[in-house]
Amino acid sequence: MNAIRIRTAKSLVRTAAGIMLMAGAGLLSSAASAQKFGPNGIARTETVRHEFDSKREAIQVRVDFAPGASFPKHAHPGVEIAYVLSGTVEYEMNGETIRLQAGESLYIPAGAMHSAKNVAAGVSAELATYLVEKNKPIVVLDK
Repeated sequence: MNAIRIRTAKSLVRTAAGIMLMAGAGLLSSAASAQKFGPNGIARTETVRHEFDSKREAIQVRVDFAPGASFPKHAHPGVEIAYVLSGTVEYEMNGETIRLQAGESLYIPAGAMHSAKNVAAGVSAELATYLVEKNKPIVVLDK
């Protein structure tokens, strides 16, 4: 399985520390109703963009899913770590269904085609952290 659930105490502490820092800055407000959902029921809000080295950058995006909303099959030019902030999100990757609830994480390898769907009754949200090649689109939809 290419998807690796990140559950070690060390990684959870790092994730929690990062989320607490952003929450303190007001970047992860739970006011999902204030989000402007697109026609697909998805709202993406970039919270951080930082040059990692001369070829890569780290980007963090809050993704809010309206009830029943899904993001179609896509890939990224680098790795993604998805951390579910609220609700339940179901990912499809490599023919496998992975269901995550608030507080759970998923590692998505560079170039891996995947999709995401809100399977909760209300709004779900994830914090997507990308380490990607600079000057390339973050999201590449499947053709």
